[in-house]
Amino acid sequence: MEKPVAIITGASQGLGSELARSLAKDYHLVLNARRAAPLEALARELGAEAVVGDVSEVAEEIAGRALARFGRVDLLINNASEIGPSPMPRLEDYPWFALLRVFRVNVVAPLHLTQLVLPSMKSRGAGTIVNITSDAGSNAYPGWGGYGASKAALDHASRVLAKELEGTGVRVLVVDPGDMNTEMHRLAEPGVDLSHLPSPADVAPRLLRDIA
Repeated sequence: MEKPVAIITGASQGLGSELARSLAKDYHLVLNARRAAPLEALARELGAEAVVGDVSEVAEEIAGRALARFGRVDLLINNASEIGPSPMPRLEDYPWFALLRVFRVNVVAPLHLTQLVLPSMKSRGAGTIVNITSDAGSNAYPGWGGYGASKAALDHASRVLAKELEGTGVRVLVVDPGDMNTEMHRLAEPGVDLSHLPSPADVAPRLLRDIA
């Protein structure tokens, strides 16, 4: 049987890179991230395709590479996220242009990439879209308003999309991996000790079991 094809955004480090390593044996991979050096090194290690760039700017290239090379997409993991200014400002002080970028990367880009791969999935009557969310989207943490609001929007868009796709064979899942010891979390809360939190390497296998 032909190996399935997975797209993972935000794959150069953290949870994205660990998901890629976990899937590499069983999937053809198309990986995306902004940082060229670590992404290309991971792609060489795993024998994957790499598309460097901000997901909000290169979604067409990501989907196009997957479809041109493999003719299909079976799994899309929208993992890339923008935390916003560091340290994160209160909403009353949030620069509007920074908030627009947070929503562009965390909400609009995942939906756009989903739009691009859906025809392939629907034509085969099968596919899975996984949107990585956060409990900041449902809990009111002071200082997390920009990021949290974007994740709340992604959650709701995912629920609507799931309803709209009922009967097509395409699943839309929202997964909260929980707090992790990652660079993004360190940027969100500079100076906070995160050593007690699980690593992405610990979380990735559990996440993949949950979506299987």
